Amino acid sequence: MNPVRAPGRRGAYVAARVRTVYRAWSAASGRIRVTDRGAERRLIVRGDTLSIYRTDGNWTPVRREYWWKALEVVDIPRRPSALLVGLGGGTQIHLLHQVAAPRLITVIEHDPIIVRIAREWFGLDRITRLEILCTDAETAIRGLARAGRRFDYVMDDVSYADAPLIALPKLLTLAPLVARRGSLVVNRHRNGDPRVLARALRFYFRRVRIRRIRRTGENTLICCAGSMY
Repeated sequence: MNPVRAPGRRGAYVAARVRTVYRAWSAASGRIRVTDRGAERRLIVRGDTLSIYRTDGNWTPVRREYWWKALEVVDIPRRPSALLVGLGGGTQIHLLHQVAAPRLITVIEHDPIIVRIAREWFGLDRITRLEILCTDAETAIRGLARAGRRFDYVMDDVSYADAPLIALPKLLTLAPLVARRGSLVVNRHRNGDPRVLARALRFYFRRVRIRRIRRTGENTLICCAGSMY
C-alpha cells in the first residue's frame, strides 16, 4: 500500500485510497477498470492487473515487477527495435524508454478499446516512435514476417495462461522475428509449466533460461537469446 502524507498532520501518514477513475466494457476484453492509488494507476481487466503507470514519473516501485525484470534478464542494445505482443496500458513501453532509447516500438493489440484507454489514461499519447498494430496476433505476425521485419527485443505477454500446446505454436511464429543478436522474453504463469516451452525453444535459440519473479509471485520469464534464424 502506498503511504501518502495526511494534510495538516506533521509526520502522520494514511493509506492511499483506491479510486476507480474510469470504467469500460469491451466485447474482446470484458470488464475494464482504471484505478488510482496515490501515484500508481492500474489497468484492471476482468479482475486482473494488466498494467501499472506511474503518474509522478517515478518508476522505481515497478522495478520488482516482471515488466522491469523482463528488461534486466537480457542484453538490450542502445536504440533497439522492439516488438511487444499485448499492449495493456503500455507499462513496458515506458520502461523501455527508461533503459534505452528505442528507435521504434511495435505493439500488437487486438482490442481497439484497450488501445484508446492506453493512449488516454496511460500516457501513450506522448510516446513517439510507436507503432500499434490493432489486429489479432496471428495476422500481425504473418504481416511482419512477410515484410522481413526483425527486432532486437521481443516480449510475449499474451500466452501467459495458455496451455503449452497452445502457447508453443504462437511462440514459434515469433522466433523468426528476433534479430540474430536479439532476445525473446515470454511471460508465463508459474503453473503453466514453462520448462516444456523452454525445452522446445532451445531448438531455435542458443541460450534459453527460466527466471522466476519473486518466490511468492506468479510470473515466470522464459529468456531466449542468440537466434538461430
